[in-house]
Amino acid sequence: MLKKGRGILSFFRKNRAQEDATPKPTEARRWHEPSQINRPVEFTASGRAHSLFFTPESEGKDFSSVLNDVQTYISANYSTLITGNSEDAKAQMKRYITKYIQDRRIAVNGISGEKLVDALYSEMAEFGFLTKYIHGIGIEEIDVNSWKDIEVQYSDGRTVKLDERFDGPQHAVNVIRRMLHVSGMVLDNASPIALGHLSKNIRITVLKSPIVDEDVGVAASIRIVNPQSMKKDDFVRGGTATEPMLDFLSLCVRYGISVCVAGATSSGKTTVAGWVLTTVPDNKRIYTIENGSRELALVREKDGRVVNSVIHTLTRDSDIDRQRIDQISLLDAALRFNPDIIVVGEMRGAEANAAQEAARTGVAVVTTIHSNSCEATYRRMVSLCKRAVDTPDQTLMDYVTEAYPIVVFCKQLENKQRRMMEIQECEILPDGSRRFRPLFQYIITENRMEDGKFIIEGHHEQVNAISDSLAKRLLENGMPQPLIERLQGKEAAIA
Repeated sequence: MLKKGRGILSFFRKNRAQEDATPKPTEARRWHEPSQINRPVEFTASGRAHSLFFTPESEGKDFSSVLNDVQTYISANYSTLITGNSEDAKAQMKRYITKYIQDRRIAVNGISGEKLVDALYSEMAEFGFLTKYIHGIGIEEIDVNSWKDIEVQYSDGRTVKLDERFDGPQHAVNVIRRMLHVSGMVLDNASPIALGHLSKNIRITVLKSPIVDEDVGVAASIRIVNPQSMKKDDFVRGGTATEPMLDFLSLCVRYGISVCVAGATSSGKTTVAGWVLTTVPDNKRIYTIENGSRELALVREKDGRVVNSVIHTLTRDSDIDRQRIDQISLLDAALRFNPDIIVVGEMRGAEANAAQEAARTGVAVVTTIHSNSCEATYRRMVSLCKRAVDTPDQTLMDYVTEAYPIVVFCKQLENKQRRMMEIQECEILPDGSRRFRPLFQYIITENRMEDGKFIIEGHHEQVNAISDSLAKRLLENGMPQPLIERLQGKEAAIA
């Protein structure tokens, strides 16, 4: 027993002697004087770094190999920390990464110690360089065209190609898979298309080989919708719409008239619909239905108490039929909650038929749809409704025009400015026929190029007053007569 103990003691003494023979930092400095960037560092518990030793540039490792080594180490010893979301788990994991680097005196050329730990942590537990863009301010979309081609779209209309890129196709696949893991989605050869969400306001759509080429890695669209507290003045000042146009839409929803906001992707239709809903009085009950991620934030609080009545719901996708919850199911449930207003975040399929049926029962429905004009919106609705029912087109056209008397068309112009191009009423004539009645329009007066930039000039005009049939519906829904008379006049002086 004593001999064994002496053997252990001798072992540690031998190793201590070897450590004493190792050149000290001051000695290492005589061998090589690298730049500050390439200098390895020691990390303290506080996360701050100070110089510990120096390594010749030729001895620095590449980031990918260090990442692979650290991933293997952390996965084998502290795998639970990788899936932990708490700040404690994050701090602890960073400490273990720091210790690993410090103990092995690892350096990566061009990366300081603190940045190396942050980068390693982000690659392992977050989403690499995409993390800062996902949580960045003013960013609406991140488009991954390939592992080396990534674009960022900003809320001001700019599209910027990033200098950053993934290390290769497989690296891109691995990062995107971590994103999809959050929503329980799998991306592999059997399921090369995946739809998921990172949080209630971040949607992700991914394509993988064999749908895209192997050397591409993945193609992904990450849509970031930050519920914005847009005010009327913001729209007016930015030229999106005029005050009378916004007031008109607000009054329509307030007094039970369904409104559909149409437009292409990034046209601002969700922002417009969201603002209109913020003007709904507190005593009106709102029930929202959105696909997978939440874009609307309508709950209002005062002094810590909720003052309005809002129920936010989300669909849930699943490979198991009985676990899947679609918009049709939520629309069916909505009618049991006695809502004054039902919000369908976006009509994309058979739910359009359920929505128009709800609107024709007297509930105001606010929704958005992809379309390229007001008139085309109704035809688009008919085609979506036919996915649910085998009903003649003309009958469905009568249904949807009755359901949505007001259609708003939004567009992002070539100069990236967003404009409400038209507000249109579908007038129902006494004989039951329909007539499209434009109420407000954006008139383009000039298009020109100037210093390589598009210059578009125009203005909004009120071109018609509301019809007698719409005035009758508003009167029946409680709108005061003086206000109706103003809406029927040629002037847009809405109080």
